[in-house]
Amino acid sequence: MPLAILQARMSSTRLPGKVLADLAGKPMILRQIERLKRATRLQRIVVATSDQASDDPLAVCLIAAGVEVFRGSLDDVLARYIGAIETFGPTRTVVRLTADCPLADPDLIDQTLALHERSGADYTSNTPARRSFPKGLDVEVFESVALKIAADETSDPYDHEHVTPFLYRHPNRFKIEGLEQAADEGDVRWTVDRPDDLDFVRAVYDGLYAANPTFTSDDVRAFVRGRPDLAALGGDRRV
Repeated sequence: MPLAILQARMSSTRLPGKVLADLAGKPMILRQIERLKRATRLQRIVVATSDQASDDPLAVCLIAAGVEVFRGSLDDVLARYIGAIETFGPTRTVVRLTADCPLADPDLIDQTLALHERSGADYTSNTPARRSFPKGLDVEVFESVALKIAADETSDPYDHEHVTPFLYRHPNRFKIEGLEQAADEGDVRWTVDRPDDLDFVRAVYDGLYAANPTFTSDDVRAFVRGRPDLAALGGDRRV
């Protein structure tokens, strides 16, 4: 069963501290983890954050909530992933997630993992050349041995910051797969990077969570279609 590593930090450039922002009465990252736990193919969820003092409040929050935490380099996120894999492994397959996605879709995570397993790929994502799912539902799956090759061979700062580019930039060395849907939602924005993004997900949670804590992506779509004030909040397409 795969290991999910959720990368998180407090020092976001555009919205500092967003991972601990209140979302329906809990920190946003804990709401996201609630959703991740519904993915049936995930064995374990670990948060990988930095070893900087700025991330101490995040680590304290997570540990108090019973979430496993790995702390490593702030800027070398690739090394942070390798450290988390070595600490919480051994594991063959790893799922990379980011903590700005409180509308994460557990079914989509399972679908991406199923494709990865079925195809025997080294790297699989639902953000291939044609992005078809909303921003904020991103899933990357890779083999830990492939990521170790990347860490050993690349000196490109971009690879070390973004973790996986070495893999999908070398399709001659790694088997790459991508999950797409028929609908064109690639420019739909559900991620949280700006204050208006946080306003959007708070409105979604306020409208759906109390009645149904396990609301789905289709529930989000239907809710936003009924709220014209949210459909283009911040100037971005939201449904």
